[in-house]
Amino acid sequence: MVYRSSIGLLSLAAAAWLSLVPAAAFDESQYPDWKGQWSRLRTSIDRITPNPSFDPTKVQGRDQHAPLTPEYQAILEASLADQAAGGPGLDRDSFCYAAGMPRMMNLYSTMEIIIMPDVTHILMGFMYENRRIYTDGRGWDAPHVPSIAGFSIGRWIDTQGSGRYDMLEVETRDFTGLRTLDSSAIPLHQDNQSIVKERFFLDKSDRNIMHDEITLIDHALTRPWTVLKTFRRDAEPIPVWHDSACIELNQHVRIGNDSYMLSADGKLMPAKKDQPPPDLRYFKTK
Repeated sequence: MVYRSSIGLLSLAAAAWLSLVPAAAFDESQYPDWKGQWSRLRTSIDRITPNPSFDPTKVQGRDQHAPLTPEYQAILEASLADQAAGGPGLDRDSFCYAAGMPRMMNLYSTMEIIIMPDVTHILMGFMYENRRIYTDGRGWDAPHVPSIAGFSIGRWIDTQGSGRYDMLEVETRDFTGLRTLDSSAIPLHQDNQSIVKERFFLDKSDRNIMHDEITLIDHALTRPWTVLKTFRRDAEPIPVWHDSACIELNQHVRIGNDSYMLSADGKLMPAKKDQPPPDLRYFKTK
């Protein structure tokens, strides 16, 4: 019995060792150094609006000049009108919904990129969203579940012929849920057939600057829309990672299809002028 147990332990140890072989064979020197904490590069636009835009060179909302179809331009206008009256419009980040793709790449907080042989992980500080970009050669017919972040397939490229990859090309499809492009709620088509193409690469003059060129193809748009997002790496060798406390600090309350606010004294209050109270049929009233 003892002899068999020993054989079993040796077998387990051997299996554990073999499972480590692929990880040990990963040649990190073939991939770019994207380690550290990344945040969006601040510009003069940040002094105008607190939340980032899809096109970071323009103020969010109408000034983005999104190439929307007439139908979806009307949806945006209705959303902006509701926001002007105190409501959320189409924007659901007030209620701590995940941003999804491609809006999460607006980079509301911080980002960490973890490069592995078969998959690259992008971890977001805001709402703890994450992306898995598969670089193992799988195709679109590989098993997966549609999600708000979509299904991403990537390809590493050595643009300089140096023997080291310096660009990651990514295509993302298969989405679910209501997705918008910024806090003004520029809408994407409800069919969720968006295609998001990206190219990640470091700036040639500053290795602590990263660019993400995004081309969005969506049935709510009259043409593909390309923007360039820029991120800066924190110079601290051990950066501070902050929690995302959206739910704990959120004062927005969603009841059915209506939005209300929680006042400083903890009372439910209207978000818009002359807004009726919620249905109180199940509560005792004096």
